[in-house]
Amino acid sequence: MMYQVVANLTDNQISDLLNLYKNEFWSNKRTHEDVIQMLGASDIIIGLVDENEQLIGFTRVLTDFVYRATIYDVIVKPSHRKMGLGNVLINEVVKHPKLASVEQITLYCLPEMIPFYERWGFTTNVGELQLMFRKNQFFAENIYTSNKN
Repeated sequence: MMYQVVANLTDNQISDLLNLYKNEFWSNKRTHEDVIQMLGASDIIIGLVDENEQLIGFTRVLTDFVYRATIYDVIVKPSHRKMGLGNVLINEVVKHPKLASVEQITLYCLPEMIPFYERWGFTTNVGELQLMFRKNQFFAENIYTSNKN
């Protein structure tokens, strides 16, 4: 399989990313405008493109480049899964020169994906730490309102 790693997405590749997001329960409500904003605010973008310049894999990282980095949105086009492209994406992150001195890299995943990420040393053994999150009420109301129209 021929692919190229890119750090920026073209307009067509952003449309490809939106199509990838539409296939997943965790990202199927994302809009073009929000994805553009998200890409602009991401510290590291890793895309995989095929010989036709189509986006076939993607992930991104938010980081302070010293203490913490968090991987988000590891996604591979359904027709290109089981070809090792997820491995390529994670390898690109953990070997990224800008992340070489970051103390800790984290990610969130479904339980069935834990064995996949353990190959790079990710662990669920986090001691007493607990994941906490707060849903932004404005965002929740905005999605509810836009879905009613």
